[in-house]
Formats: sequence, structure tokens, C-alpha cells
Amino acid sequence: MTMNVDEEIERLKTEIGRLGTKNDDGSVAVKFGTLFNDERCANIFEALVGTLRAAKKRKIVTFDSGMLFQGVHDNVDVVLVKP
Repeated sequence: MTMNVDEEIERLKTEIGRLGTKNDDGSVAVKFGTLFNDERCANIFEALVGTLRAAKKRKIVTFDSGMLFQGVHDNVDVVLVKP
């Protein structure tokens, strides 16, 4: 089953909410490595980085990197600004 981008972003929001920590401003933050290494996320997302980039372009998430790579960017915060 192939999900469209909107469906993938909705799933991403759910998984960030499950794995992340809520901030005082209502946003939710999770480390990229936590998302990338989570078994459930691995089963859901064929291309996690692509979904993150699409969500960033739509200003749903933010992260301090143009591209995220496993290992190198494990400690980068992915922030869900629109839960």
C-alpha cells in the first residue's frame, strides 16, 4: 500500500507525538535518531527523510539541517510545530 504525501505527513505527526517531548509552546521535539531507529517508524515510512523534507517545506516540522543523515544527524531535533 502506497500512501500519498499528506497521509505520510499525518503519520509522521502521530509518530513524533508518540516519541517526542512536548515543549511549553505546544510544539513537540524528537531527535532524528530516535525517529530513524524506531522499529514502528521503519515499518511505516519507506523514505523517512523524504517525508521529513516534505513536512519541512510545508512548515509542519523544522530541523537545523538541509538534509538529515542517519548517524551524522542523530542528535538533531525534529520539531513538530503544528501538532
